[in-house]
Amino acid sequence: MILGDNREAVIKNIKKAANDRDFTAKVEIGDPQMSLDERLKLVNDYWENRKTFSSKINNRIGHVIFNTLAKTIAGSTEFEGLEKLNNLPIGGAIVTSNHYNQVDSLPIKLLADKMHCQLSIVIEDTNLMLPGFFRYLMNYVGTIPLVQSPSYIANEFPKHLSQALDQNNWVLIYPEQEMWWNYRKPRKLQRGAYYFAAKQNVPVISTFVEIKDLPKVEKKDANFYETKYIVHVLDPIYPDVSLSANENAHHMMEQDYKQKVAAYEKIYGKKLNYDFLDWDIAGWRGHLS
Repeated sequence: MILGDNREAVIKNIKKAANDRDFTAKVEIGDPQMSLDERLKLVNDYWENRKTFSSKINNRIGHVIFNTLAKTIAGSTEFEGLEKLNNLPIGGAIVTSNHYNQVDSLPIKLLADKMHCQLSIVIEDTNLMLPGFFRYLMNYVGTIPLVQSPSYIANEFPKHLSQALDQNNWVLIYPEQEMWWNYRKPRKLQRGAYYFAAKQNVPVISTFVEIKDLPKVEKKDANFYETKYIVHVLDPIYPDVSLSANENAHHMMEQDYKQKVAAYEKIYGKKLNYDFLDWDIAGWRGHLS
């Protein structure tokens, strides 16, 4: 978790990116820096390792830890709109959510559990190299790493995505791409999640996570209130079989963005405006001069 000075540095980066309307800007401090060749090797080694006996054991352990974390860290999560999932077709689906925290997959994991579905998570390749405990989780909770390489995206990634969907898994993809820590607003979306949903002919389960300030101040950092999450399930989005994958990707992405913006405006009672406000960072008690 980012603490203290790093949090303020990240918030400054978010402010600049928001005011520049650079919605896929990297804002985190100290992310691993790797060349494309290094990232491809990292991910190829990951898939090779997945075939080993020790990896299968670690995957079992990883899922137990993931389940425990979801119940302890995100156990207070509330859910709105669950009835919208009642008529989902049986099978795999792609889930979209806003990307606001290192552990923001946990509330979606709880949602998948409620619907008796396994959750796979698409991650950025360098997340496999995160420090300490997070590295273990990224490697052993059924993640699908994504490398920004045309050949990998065209060949390897769809194969692994298809395998997860064929097992009736939900696959969580963050169409905002980069994580902006505790940022409340929905950002402009990227089309990849919707293109793959159309290619695989699966629905998109659209969600928007509300981050609510609690009255209690964090023990580790007095500049922040504790927060809790409310997952708002929005209308599922289905590919149109009469359209191409590219056409579907555009239409589905636009629909999802409109839904997320409408949810934000209804939840927080304010029109979406990307000019940065201190309020944009949930739980923060500070101020950027």
